[in-house]
Amino acid sequence: MKITQIRNATLKITFAGNTILVDPWLVDKHKFGSFVDIPGKPFSTPDPIREEIPMPICDLPATVEEILRDVDFYVVTHIHPDHVDMSPDGTVGAPLDKNVPLFVQNSADAEIFKRSGFVTIDVLDENILGDVKLTKTPARHGTINPCGEACGFVLQAPNEKTLYLVGDTVWFDGVQSSLKKFQPDVVIVNACAAELVGYGRLIMNDEDIDCIRQTLPTVKIVVSHMDNVAHATISRHEMRGLLARRGVEYFMPADGETLEF
Repeated sequence: MKITQIRNATLKITFAGNTILVDPWLVDKHKFGSFVDIPGKPFSTPDPIREEIPMPICDLPATVEEILRDVDFYVVTHIHPDHVDMSPDGTVGAPLDKNVPLFVQNSADAEIFKRSGFVTIDVLDENILGDVKLTKTPARHGTINPCGEACGFVLQAPNEKTLYLVGDTVWFDGVQSSLKKFQPDVVIVNACAAELVGYGRLIMNDEDIDCIRQTLPTVKIVVSHMDNVAHATISRHEMRGLLARRGVEYFMPADGETLEF
């Protein structure tokens, strides 16, 4: 398999002859705006200065056309504005090819994509695509209150290593159970420890990553969802030090970098 870190949670994965684009947030740098620009200002960060930082913080590492080229299907783990492009009219995924098959977490998300013009939409469960098995896994998107529903997924195929993408989740028994059940060779973690008032920490931090390592000591850990949202509390630079102190081995690709396993 090949895993290309695009930006934030956006990944381009080559797996068993398929090219999968995950959580395609393709808006230009700073064009989403800041938390204070959201009508009604529904979210706030523990550090109020961060609320004024425009997002995404970094440019895409390639053109949108290059990122979308040769994609066989999309997976959108949940509809949040840092995981898929959202338009003022309520539609989503404007830059995407609406004819490419799409997998989403539930029927509510499927309905939004249907209204947005997508043709082939399937709800994640235990889906079979030729030789590839795509299985939905649970997520807990907040330590205090869930910031909406989210999910992860597992990819399995003959003659391929098993890949588990945890999605937007903190460490909880659902992640531990998925690790024990699927015994993945590679796990991708969303791990900038993003935090919102009222919801707590929304995704993993270094301690959560260490919990994965302790559960499956030989798993290859890929750290993603870094350096592009204002409510992040751990940068790539800081995460390197935190994981070094814990003795955790990991891969943390730069935007545009490809890993092969």
